[in-house]
Amino acid sequence: MAEPVQTPHAFPTRIFSGIQPSGGLTLGNYLGALKRFVEKQDEGIETVYCLVDMHAITVWQDPVKLRQQTREAAAGFIAAGIDPARSILFNQSQVTAHVELAWIFNCVARMGWMSRMTQFKDKAGKNSENVSLGLFAYPALMAADILAYKATHVPVGEDQKQHLELCRDIAAKFNNDFGVNFFPITEPVIEGAATRVMSLRDGTKKMSKSDPSDQSRINLTDDADMIAKKIKKAKTDAEPLPSELEGLNDRPEARNLVNIYAALAGMSAEDVVREHAGAQFGSFKPALADLAVSVMGPITTEMNRLMQDTAEIDRILGEGAARADAIARPIVDEVYDIVGMIRSRKT
Repeated sequence: MAEPVQTPHAFPTRIFSGIQPSGGLTLGNYLGALKRFVEKQDEGIETVYCLVDMHAITVWQDPVKLRQQTREAAAGFIAAGIDPARSILFNQSQVTAHVELAWIFNCVARMGWMSRMTQFKDKAGKNSENVSLGLFAYPALMAADILAYKATHVPVGEDQKQHLELCRDIAAKFNNDFGVNFFPITEPVIEGAATRVMSLRDGTKKMSKSDPSDQSRINLTDDADMIAKKIKKAKTDAEPLPSELEGLNDRPEARNLVNIYAALAGMSAEDVVREHAGAQFGSFKPALADLAVSVMGPITTEMNRLMQDTAEIDRILGEGAARADAIARPIVDEVYDIVGMIRSRKT
């Protein structure tokens, strides 16, 4: 078969991204994802945002908690500024196109590709024989999440870049296998001062909702007092802030707090160190705490208000799922035709 040519403007711009509702949202989720999602929405680009509850069950989840966490994550999206009327917001399990396309991609992807996924190795550790098959095959479902909408761009953190590369490989192989130019080769969107927010207790580790220490993260549900306390107790060093960013090399905790300040204030990290050059953390931390409370406080308040009416959250997710399905269903139907599946035709 002739190799299809990927034309630059063959696909309309569409952004897709998803977050697992397997625990509470953190400051890292806000700065690394939600804040950017809102900015993209305001650029007038078509945006599709998904709570990937089917990814969450690659490890066992308590069903009651999973439903609660999915609703809480939806409340976090809305409180952060995602407008369900302008963006599509839904939970993954309500749109069956995701799992249908994932099976096709399981048959396109190669075992060697999956075996090289470092995140699987990190999560499975020495127990790789006993983890779920879903955890191993999860990147094919992630590719299906993206390509069910022919998404052209995906905002990703550094830890997800390898999975997006696999998505690109799957799209290219599908196109080549069937001699079509059907799927776009999706581009990553990585930008900004706090693309990867680190732990408040260890600046070499990503801020994570799974960290045993609640002091390592700021949760979107933390009140103003808790946010201030966590920042003031954050691990730092004894040196003052430098006047140039290079002075933060080999100072991961200091660099993390500067990055967080920059992202919250809409500044560059370079401008932050210039503005606070020579400051000790005894004065910088309170300034950061005040800034964090001013930005995060209204989000927490709105999340709490939204969670008082979970039926309304369910309605929003249901309407979003219907809009998502209207895009994804025809794409997956066409995939079935390309692959050679016989299907009944509705008249």
